[in-house]
Amino acid sequence: MTPSPEELIRVALIGVGATATMDLWLLLLRRAGVPQLDFALIGRWAGHAARGRWRHEAIARAEPVPRERALGWLVHYAVGIGFAGLLVALHGAAWLREPRLLPALCTGVATVLAPWLLMQPAMGAGIAASRTAAPMRNRLRSLANHAVFGVGLYLAGWCIAALVP
Repeated sequence: MTPSPEELIRVALIGVGATATMDLWLLLLRRAGVPQLDFALIGRWAGHAARGRWRHEAIARAEPVPRERALGWLVHYAVGIGFAGLLVALHGAAWLREPRLLPALCTGVATVLAPWLLMQPAMGAGIAASRTAAPMRNRLRSLANHAVFGVGLYLAGWCIAALVP
């Protein structure tokens, strides 16, 4: 079934809200001294991918691309919206009217497969951060971040359903 314009708007708002929730979590971690990925590197990867180069030995050593930080943030939020769309595709548009935590949390946790199997290998960190100095710590961080994203999906969905029934 084709989603209505209203459903698409709700999905976009949920994706933005969930991504912002994750970003607040990442900000708290950064302030606590936990190093975080610079989203400019996501933009650098996206800029190179647009030119046909999808894999790097180390994205930090790849040539910078114009406006990579802004591009990285744009990609970050676009992916968040896409993952919100995945939640609704898997659990139905009824979830938009009556959000439930478990489907949102499960979807959020499942989205960790994207960095583990796609982004980290493409950026030179290996599958599930296997080429990093502390792979298990990095895997657990990614898992926690995506669980927070899942909670954000629920919170954003709940707020939107409450504000616009």
